[in-house]
Amino acid sequence: MLEMKWIRENADKVQQAANDKRMEFDVYELVETDSLTRRLQQETEALRQARNTLSQAVGLAIHQGIEAEADAAKAKVALVNEQLAVLEQEFAAAEARRSRLLQRVPNIVSEDTPAGASDADNVEIRKVGALPEWGFLPKSHIELGELHDMIDFRRGVKTAGTRSYYLKGMAALLHRAVQQLALDLLLDKGFTPLEVPLMVREDTLVHAGFLPLGEDQVYRIAGEDRWLVGTSEAPLANYYAGEVIDAARPVKLAAASSCFRSEVGSAGRDTQGLYRVHQFAKVEQVVICKADYAVSDLLLHEITSNAEQLLQLLELPYRVMAVCTGDMSQKTYKQYDIETWMPSRGSYGETHSSSNLGDFQARRSNIRYRGADGKLRYCHTLNNTAVASPRILIPLLENHQQADGSIRIPAALQPYMRGAERIVPPGQEETNG
Repeated sequence: MLEMKWIRENADKVQQAANDKRMEFDVYELVETDSLTRRLQQETEALRQARNTLSQAVGLAIHQGIEAEADAAKAKVALVNEQLAVLEQEFAAAEARRSRLLQRVPNIVSEDTPAGASDADNVEIRKVGALPEWGFLPKSHIELGELHDMIDFRRGVKTAGTRSYYLKGMAALLHRAVQQLALDLLLDKGFTPLEVPLMVREDTLVHAGFLPLGEDQVYRIAGEDRWLVGTSEAPLANYYAGEVIDAARPVKLAAASSCFRSEVGSAGRDTQGLYRVHQFAKVEQVVICKADYAVSDLLLHEITSNAEQLLQLLELPYRVMAVCTGDMSQKTYKQYDIETWMPSRGSYGETHSSSNLGDFQARRSNIRYRGADGKLRYCHTLNNTAVASPRILIPLLENHQQADGSIRIPAALQPYMRGAERIVPPGQEETNG
């Protein structure tokens, strides 16, 4: 969230951010509610002080044996209590309303974020890698999954419903392999690995900025204050919630975890294959640093570069996109997406996302550090998808397929694939080398 004082002083900027992000939000309603809340708070405190003064007068009159004055003061205390009960109720209602509105305030965006209405307006920064050239008719990952008996959608749907799947044999190994490769890459970059909770409390998702606006995307455990995470960003960002940390050097955290998303609003979109599913796995990067955009912007480039290095190890062509205002979430200050070439789609498809959230998330989580002047400040936080699977299997299988139906395994993955250099259809003898 943003600081209320800053919002009052920059209401037009906040409203512009909401408009640019295509969010239905009225900052002036929040400002009016805040003004009402502060006025009611002052009136409540004044009445409480008056009650305290009258109560002291009652005690003094009783002590002096002046019964009439004591009774009069008691009557005034009773009247003030009645007024105070009404005022406290009004104050609590106004404060709750202000809190609800504050949770819907959008983060401002960086000056170099491109303007736009949707992902169609995202701006390409660079392309890396050549697109494959085929001397044969290439197969989709769905067809390759069937040919190699390693992706089973029919039984996935039978077991778990739509957008479900089984990974079998070499696909299951690839799924694990890309995660471990990504995790090892981050370990070499100084990240601390964590095994995180996958069921979290509501306030964890509020702290991370996934609630209340993203509630329709999250699965809730019926009858409990437990929610399934859609990304390990939430438990990673909450790790230091309510704490004062040492931010002299950036704190770098990583986790490999299962993730769950309802995909509400995506009906009819990407219903076939592995692109948009309810359960998947991610290796996530979260970085916490001091509140300096010069520092956090460099870190944004660093975590994006980590994801790019992973794609280069996987020998996949990709492009980096500057995400426009209309494609950004409530909490994002600046964002890059990485899209990897997917032959069956005839286009690049999003596989990674990097975001700088400024102090938006840290304010919600109350993560602070002590500056050189000794004052406490809210940190900046960043996050990036190092890899998400099985979506990454789409370009991995499709780009590396061969004319004979086999699939080449990139050298970087081979140690995680029991030394296999390629995946061959069942019944064909596998040869390495």
